[in-house]
Amino acid sequence: MTFFRMENLQVSGLTSVDSPRAHIRIQNCTSVKLTALQIEAPDESPNTDGIAIAASSYVQILDSTIGTGDDCISIKGGTSFIDIAGVKCGPGHGISIGSLGYEGAYDTVEEVNVRNCVIKSAQNGVRIKTWEGGSGYVRGIHFEDIIISKAKNPIIIDQNYCDNQKRSCKVASPVVKVSDVTYRNVRGTSWNQPSITLMCARGTGCTNIVLDHINLNSAEPGEKSYAECKNVVNATFTSVDPPVSCQTS
Repeated sequence: MTFFRMENLQVSGLTSVDSPRAHIRIQNCTSVKLTALQIEAPDESPNTDGIAIAASSYVQILDSTIGTGDDCISIKGGTSFIDIAGVKCGPGHGISIGSLGYEGAYDTVEEVNVRNCVIKSAQNGVRIKTWEGGSGYVRGIHFEDIIISKAKNPIIIDQNYCDNQKRSCKVASPVVKVSDVTYRNVRGTSWNQPSITLMCARGTGCTNIVLDHINLNSAEPGEKSYAECKNVVNATFTSVDPPVSCQTS
């Protein structure tokens, strides 16, 4: 189901089961409110995003349950002022910004707020992914009061994203800039390690990244959680477990 060039759209109580592609697309829309949705697809089904948002602004997604084989919610380029709250996600690939900058594209995403959400048994928790060689920016992103259970990548910024099943991967410049991203009160467990991944590109890197009261433990008994961080500038880490130490390459 695609909503295209619409204003003041409201959708409530909709159930979508086993869509062959993305269940709901919001494209070139303004002032959208989606509430009490139930979206389901098998966890092995490819490209079955729950809600995909592109080139849209002032979108609310509230009090919904989404379990698919791809992103529960994906936020693409040209998107701003997104409010996501009370969403239960899983299985799937989590709540994702991106991917952005594919094949040199100029993409922007700003003012995204994700709060009071639960992500369970997903490939990712909260993710930002950008391709090298693209341009634009991701900024003003806030993840707050998120419970993550048994995700493979609970917190991940990947500024060097490449799906090597579709194309060869190479280091390229410039990159989509990532700045002013806050993670606050994010807690839970991770199946994989590291549980916190901040992999930013050389040169530009990521700037003004805040981790505040983060607690992510391993879901494997006896295994210790750890973090990886590269090329982050002006970071603030407060009460973070596992501890984060950044390298520059």
